[in-house]
Amino acid sequence: MFMRKSFFITAAIIMILAVLSACGSKNNQAGGGTPAANTTAAGDKNAEAPPEPDNKDEAAAAKLRIFETKKGSVEIPVKPLRIVTDYYGGELLSVGANVVGVEPSAFDNPFIKDLLKDAKDVGAPINVEKTLELAPDLIVVMYEDSYEALSKIAPTLYIPYGTATNIRETVNLFGDITGNPEKAEQFIADYEKKAEEGREKLKGVIDENATLGLYELTDKGDLWIFGDNAGRGGQAVYDALKFKMPHKDSAGEQTLQLSMEALPEYEGDYMFLTTYDPEKKGEQLKQLKESGIWKGLDAAKNNQIFYNDFDTFYRYDPIAIVKQIDLIVDMLLERSAENKK
Repeated sequence: MFMRKSFFITAAIIMILAVLSACGSKNNQAGGGTPAANTTAAGDKNAEAPPEPDNKDEAAAAKLRIFETKKGSVEIPVKPLRIVTDYYGGELLSVGANVVGVEPSAFDNPFIKDLLKDAKDVGAPINVEKTLELAPDLIVVMYEDSYEALSKIAPTLYIPYGTATNIRETVNLFGDITGNPEKAEQFIADYEKKAEEGREKLKGVIDENATLGLYELTDKGDLWIFGDNAGRGGQAVYDALKFKMPHKDSAGEQTLQLSMEALPEYEGDYMFLTTYDPEKKGEQLKQLKESGIWKGLDAAKNNQIFYNDFDTFYRYDPIAIVKQIDLIVDMLLERSAENKK
């Protein structure tokens, strides 16, 4: 009798240990074992689905959708969580994206450098090895350098420069790419409000028919004039504040090189000049200011030429554009007050 009772107790213990062992094995498979242990055979109806992510963003990142590009259809996360880019740092940040890697000059952008404090420099052109280390789930590039190699790391979108032609198109495009259309909508609403406030401040101070030209001098002595969507404050000046260009751009060109002799034909009532002078020599700007043609411009005689910082006004991302509105309005108001003294 005693032996029979012991047999049943022993058998029960063995069964309990077997169940516990099976559960432990199952938990190891679900919780980060080797890749082989986490892989289930295709078509195995008894295999368990992977656990759902803990939050909505991770759930959206796990889902994929098709995005059309010049390189064809690309399958991207519905809501990417880690994005590497070359020259679209500001565009992505404007719609709340998490930029983990960006090209080096972005860190000199005064409007977004604080937002990039946790991002890494991935080089220019974008470096494949540095990108791989950041484990992105989406890569967005303006240039095709290393596109094929980058595509092997994560879904890669090639968005050529000029794909969007104004701030609204830009913000909506990147809101779509990042799965943040509501943030894009809010950004545009804030921009429109800022633009209206700027126009109101200038009303009665600056002639509504005044022209404003955007110019740039290079370290080689070349002089250029810019349109509404090539940086240098173009969107803030022409779209937000509604200034008129000093010339009719019938060809729709965003940049046009000028000779000094032709400059008076492109003179604005107000002139904003940036100088590309990476070595800070100042020689070309000094020569320009001393030239008879420059001194003879009405804008020079009326003290309505502004010499603007290159890094501040070269930028054309949406965040920069919004910040430039205030800078331009303040500059014009201060100069107007100065000229009245």
